[in-house]
Amino acid sequence: MGLPEMIKQLYAVTDEELCGYHEADIDFVKNLCGTLPETLETFWRTAANTQALHQVQDYWISPQDYRDKDWLEKCGYLVVLEENQGVCTAGIRKEDLGQADPPVYVSMDDKNWTLCAGSVSEFLQAALSYEAVFAFEYHPDDFVYWLTEEELKVIQSYLEKRPYKLHGWLDMELRFYSNSYDHMVAVMDCGDLEMIYGAASEKAYQKLIRILDGIGEA
Repeated sequence: MGLPEMIKQLYAVTDEELCGYHEADIDFVKNLCGTLPETLETFWRTAANTQALHQVQDYWISPQDYRDKDWLEKCGYLVVLEENQGVCTAGIRKEDLGQADPPVYVSMDDKNWTLCAGSVSEFLQAALSYEAVFAFEYHPDDFVYWLTEEELKVIQSYLEKRPYKLHGWLDMELRFYSNSYDHMVAVMDCGDLEMIYGAASEKAYQKLIRILDGIGEA
């Protein structure tokens, strides 16, 4: 499944609602950096400006931001996502921008960067999944649940483990589970296991609840 189709299911949007950034703004960043990874440029041109993607927990850096925020130009990384309080950022090393699908790194202090995802493709899938959980219309009353290892095994037995993850975002490792993209469970390993989940439709949510009923401590 391509990224636009994944976004449509995760964020309950139509083809008509998918929106890319202005060509002039993308070209501005491309000229500023010399080049852009093909995967990021395609995302920016086709779907990254979709309104639903910006009604989430964190802040997707736009090409326009590179005109307005001096710190982005000075950073040694092409920053693509910033945590809502600015304590965590994810970006691509500028020396890797010539690669079609380079790795993405994360930093808590804008000085020390560690690997977050093995490619832009993996990062986008994982970050879009993570952010969607905060935006889902259907979610439990208690947002975060503690999990035991045994409860995680139950989730793994009923839901497909997605082939992407995030390392080091807010000092956590995040893995994702779902049987389709209209619902998502994010499991956060920060020494202890935590879970957040939700769905884009009531039908998908009810299917998810049948699996998760009784699992986790609020």
